[in-house]
Amino acid sequence: MTDPVSFARSLRQNQTPAERRFWALLEPWRSSGWHFRRQAPMGPFVVDFVCKRSKLIFEIDGDSHYGADGVARDARRSGYLAGLGYRVVRFSNDDVMGNADGVGVELMGILGAPGTPT
Repeated sequence: MTDPVSFARSLRQNQTPAERRFWALLEPWRSSGWHFRRQAPMGPFVVDFVCKRSKLIFEIDGDSHYGADGVARDARRSGYLAGLGYRVVRFSNDDVMGNADGVGVELMGILGAPGTPT
């Protein structure tokens, strides 16, 4: 397997449509000073979006995450990241693509209104 940094770089260059849309949904917060990284290596994993200062991770999950193997893998991954002090929030690809307004409302509940300090 390639090193985590190269792997993360390749994921950033080949984002899914849901990841691109979620990045756009984060724009009001990013513009007001929140710093998010896309496809960031964290230990043995690469997380979709992370705000290290706020210890917050957003994962955008496709179909592979909803089978028994995917659920077990995600539980191990979330446990590891929680052990580092991070809160992991998951959205499905379907939510991001089909209910962007609802995802935006959830982001407001988690991050507060854009422009609020981190």
